[in-house]
Amino acid sequence: MIFEEHIQIKKHIIVKDSKEERNFLAELINSIKSLNIEHISSKESLGQVVQEFAYNIDKIWFKHSKVVNITKHLKL
Repeated sequence: MIFEEHIQIKKHIIVKDSKEERNFLAELINSIKSLNIEHISSKESLGQVVQEFAYNIDKIWFKHSKVVNITKHLKL
């Protein structure tokens, strides 16, 4: 049997020591500071905080990253 396989050819990156990296980290820190963790009284409320945090990380990452092609050969 032949299975169809998805091969990723693009990825999102943030260049080390760039303005985008500094902005990403600043927004990430602000997002962490703004998490409302005062009323975590159950697994459900903890799950909501975790989901909100994950959503914010994705949003911030895609805002500051750029898309690059994945090459098939090694760059020296």
